[in-house]
Amino acid sequence: MIQLVQVGKRFGQRWAVQDLTCSVEPGEVLGFLGPNGAGKSTTMRIVTGYMPPTTGSVRVAGVDALDDPVRLKSRVGYLPETPPIYGEMTVRGYLLFVAEMRRVPRHRRRRHVDEVMERTGIADVADRLAGRLSRGYKQRVGMAAALVGEPPVLVLDEPTAGMDPRQIIEMRQLIRSLAGRHTILLSSHILPEVASTCHRVLIINKGRLVAQDTPDNLSARLGGRRQLRLEVRGSRQALEAALAEVSGIAGIRWPSEPGHEGTTVAELDLDPVATDGQAAGDVREAIFFALASRGLPILEMRSLDRSLEDVFLELVTHEDLESAAKA
Repeated sequence: MIQLVQVGKRFGQRWAVQDLTCSVEPGEVLGFLGPNGAGKSTTMRIVTGYMPPTTGSVRVAGVDALDDPVRLKSRVGYLPETPPIYGEMTVRGYLLFVAEMRRVPRHRRRRHVDEVMERTGIADVADRLAGRLSRGYKQRVGMAAALVGEPPVLVLDEPTAGMDPRQIIEMRQLIRSLAGRHTILLSSHILPEVASTCHRVLIINKGRLVAQDTPDNLSARLGGRRQLRLEVRGSRQALEAALAEVSGIAGIRWPSEPGHEGTTVAELDLDPVATDGQAAGDVREAIFFALASRGLPILEMRSLDRSLEDVFLELVTHEDLESAAKA
C-alpha cells in the first residue's frame, strides 16, 4: 500500500533523508520512530504528497507521488502534529468543508461527517468553535478530518499529543480499530504506545534506516534469549523439579534478592524455539500446568524481554557511535 524505494530529500547541502527503502502492507499499522531531526516528518510529508523527494520513488495506494500528487493526496488522510484547523469555524462546519474538498457526495456528506465525529468522540462539541477547543479536542478534530472520505491510507504524526490519559487510551483504541480497514503510518515519541498499537516498527536516525521488524523480534535480536521471571509459593527444590518437566527452558537463575515470605524467585532463559516446535513465548502455558500439578501457586510470571525504549536507545546510540568513529 505504501512503497518507498531509495528515497532521499536534500535541503541545500544537507540530506534530511537518504536511501530510505521500505514498504507497508495493506491493513498494516507501521510505527515510524526516530530521534528529533531524524527525518520522520520529512518522510511523512513525502508519503502524503506535500513534498516531492529529491531522489527515489514513492507509491501510495498504487499512485506515483511524482506522476500524480493530487490523486495521491485524495488517497491519504493526514494528521500532522499540529492539525491545521480553522478556528473561526464550528467543528461540524470545518468537517463539512473538508468533506466537500474531498468530494464526498453532497447527499451523504452530513451523515458521513456525523459518523466520523461519533467515531472520534467529538460529537458533543460539534457546534462549538474549533479555535476554542482544548489541545486534546483539536487533535481529535484533526483525526476526524483525516478520516473524512475514508482514505485507504492514514498518516498520523503524534496523534495523541496534548491529550489527557483517558483520551490517549480512547485514541489508541480507535487506531487499533482502524487497522485492516486502513493502512496506517504512525509516528510517536510515546514508545509504549507504538509497541501496543503497531504491527511493525521502522527506526530511522540521521535520515537513514536503522532497523525494521516487529517490536518482539527487535527485542529478541538485540537481547539474545527471551527471559521470564517467576515467583512461586513453594521451595526452590520443588520449583526446580517442576521446571525440569518443561521443554524450551535453556537455563534457570536464582536471583539473590528474596521474594515474599515462603516464595521462590527464578529467572528463566527460554530457547528461541521450543523442542515441540512452538514459539518460545508459548512455554508459559506449559509452566503453568507443570506448577499447578505440583500445587505450586504462581504469584508472578512476567517477561524480562527488553522494551521498545531499550531497543530504540541501543540502535540509535550505536548508529551515532559508528558515525562518530567514521568521522
